[in-house]
Amino acid sequence: MYSKRIIVFDGICGFCNQSVDFLIKLDKQKIFQYTSIQGEFIKTLDIEPDIDSIIFYEDGILYYKSTAILKILHSLGGIWVISKIFYLIPRFIRDFIYDMIAKYRYKIFGKREHCRMPNLGEENLFVD
Repeated sequence: MYSKRIIVFDGICGFCNQSVDFLIKLDKQKIFQYTSIQGEFIKTLDIEPDIDSIIFYEDGILYYKSTAILKILHSLGGIWVISKIFYLIPRFIRDFIYDMIAKYRYKIFGKREHCRMPNLGEENLFVD
């Protein structure tokens, strides 16, 4: 279906968009593709319609919340492989922290009126 790993993010979330910008800069090998949770790709996945989580799609497997973040960071290689240490923290604790940040992300980082559009030269990094 897709040859690269796909990160599904909240396209109207300021923090999520800043995170995508950061990942695009870090991803020198261009291993990731991106799409918003409000986009068409999400409709092809077997997930809950009102999911409030980052989703990492890799080799047909979906990862959510803190596990998605750790998988993404580890995929970057280099110094980011150190993120594996966070797997020592039980998932329910990691996801609780994730949920607290997600709950207040609009209040802290703002909300956009429109989903992030690819900048010049980024078109092939986005699905949809």
